[in-house]
Amino acid sequence: MAFSPDCPKAVGWEKNQKGGMGPRMVNLSECMDPKRLAESSVDLNLKLMCWRLVPTLDLDKVGWGVRHITFVDNAKISYSNPVRQPLYEFEDCLAGGRPKALAAADRLQKIFPGVDANGFSMSIPMPGHPVNFSSVTLEQARRDVQQLEQLIEGHDVVFLLMDTRESRWLPAVIAASKRKLVINAALGFDTFVVMRHGLKKPKQQGAGDLCPSHPVAPADLGSSLFANIPGYKLGCYFCNDVVAPGDSTRDRTLDQQCTVSRPGLAMIAGALAVELMVSVLQHPEGGYAIASSSDDRMNEPPTALGLVPHQVSDLEMKSQFWTRPQ
Repeated sequence: MAFSPDCPKAVGWEKNQKGGMGPRMVNLSECMDPKRLAESSVDLNLKLMCWRLVPTLDLDKVGWGVRHITFVDNAKISYSNPVRQPLYEFEDCLAGGRPKALAAADRLQKIFPGVDANGFSMSIPMPGHPVNFSSVTLEQARRDVQQLEQLIEGHDVVFLLMDTRESRWLPAVIAASKRKLVINAALGFDTFVVMRHGLKKPKQQGAGDLCPSHPVAPADLGSSLFANIPGYKLGCYFCNDVVAPGDSTRDRTLDQQCTVSRPGLAMIAGALAVELMVSVLQHPEGGYAIASSSDDRMNEPPTALGLVPHQVSDLEMKSQFWTRPQ
């Protein structure tokens, strides 16, 4: 078959930017690629909040649009986990169970392919738990500490969601030394506490500065014991401890070593922890933001997303409920 050298007739050609006739190219990757569609839909949800509800919302700051998440855990998925933790499935429990951190990272990437999720299966050295049984375990503990420091250094916010009190101690100390925002969440049977740790001031700052460009007014130092406490004076999870944390599982039976909580409590505390992080990051002073109290509810909120408390706690069975008749 012979091809004609003549240019075939085309319909819809128009002048380009140079004034010549030619085809007009349109990039449809944003509309055809499912991953691009998912990413643009997530961003659109945030933009709608800014356009319609919260005009002062700073979308340039790390908020709900977080894309980089790292999980650290040393446990494997058991048969009781999928019914309580939505990132796991029954297949993850087979063959001894997948590592929790790796399975959670894979599940997030399936939910939203645009997220950069990584998992590290490693143990965190804890006070009261000896590691010097042999040179091998001691060297492994040193590598775990070094890797933990690198992970905390490479992230902006650290969430402490462990089961035991002593497992939170080393990450809290490392994060405090590197001035990283720490959000701590702990569960009881029907209680929970969500808190942010205070950030110490950089060495070059004076005693009266929250940040290099923000002087502290006398009222900021607190007119009472629990009012207007600046962020650099806020305590951490261990500030009121009389003794150092130890092995909380020693001399306890197996049923006493397990954390028993109401089914929906983890979701409530986890959601509040995320919202607390967003409120802190939206504040002009970030982690140095003055802690809001319940007395500040009638005043103008410091951010577009409301108050920035130091601690949120609740007793689920003592929550207030209302009944509205027809």
